[in-house]
Amino acid sequence: MKKTIVILLTLVLIFGLILLPACNTQMVDAGKASTHQLTFEHDGLTREYTLYLPAGLTDNAPLVFVLHGYTQTESDAISFRMNDVADANGFAVCYPKGTSDDSGNSHWNSRFTISDTDDIGFLSELAVFLQTEHSLNPSKTYSCGFSNGGFMSYTLACEASDVFRAIASVGGTMSGYTWETRNIANPIPILQIHGTEDTAVPLDGSMSPIGGWGGAPPMSEVIKFWAGLSDCTNSHTEFIENSTNATYYTDGINSNEVWFIQIDNMGHDWPTAKDKTGTIAVEVIWRFFSKY
Repeated sequence: MKKTIVILLTLVLIFGLILLPACNTQMVDAGKASTHQLTFEHDGLTREYTLYLPAGLTDNAPLVFVLHGYTQTESDAISFRMNDVADANGFAVCYPKGTSDDSGNSHWNSRFTISDTDDIGFLSELAVFLQTEHSLNPSKTYSCGFSNGGFMSYTLACEASDVFRAIASVGGTMSGYTWETRNIANPIPILQIHGTEDTAVPLDGSMSPIGGWGGAPPMSEVIKFWAGLSDCTNSHTEFIENSTNATYYTDGINSNEVWFIQIDNMGHDWPTAKDKTGTIAVEVIWRFFSKY
């Protein structure tokens, strides 16, 4: 009899381990701010990400993904200082890490020809997992990113708007494929921050199509597409000291807005307080996301 019980318990343990999700889990003390370096299994790959949970995080809190640029890692994205904004406003922040493209550079596959990584699936599934694991709000999950991270956020806007409620791009644009297939997109709030002197991802849409990067038109046309998709009926512009020109398209479907912020004399960069541009990207991004 005892032997039978031992066998049954062993089978239960083995079966339970098989059913465990293919990802790291960790008990969190909500009373303390915490940073966790974790992994998530997707499409046969072990993917890495860093999760930041501010002190006192409540149930149903928002979740913000911050995507690094091409050749960068999640450490670069963390340096943008979104954690400071999370501390002040009570939301979780996820910093995923891209995989290597055909040239060995870390990247996000925004439907490029230099990679076959399924980043749409990875980021979407990771977001849903974190929503469940940490009781985060599925209706307040957002993506932002720098450069290639901005490209990826636009691709998520087109193909995963059921997961990501709004997106923000800093120095990114839509990839050639994402622009060409834009007819599949649903209305979604969009924020674009860009330097007028950006030569890596030029505002005039002249980026090379090699690798699938270029192909989108000038950023002004990209913005008008999204504003039109949301049927925004009003717009206004303003100048923000010291060098920021902002255009706001408002009163769209589901109260959607589309913001286009151009920073004079800034190149391919993420604006911070030290830049003295009048724009601190993480603060603007959260102000935008918090509307939805």
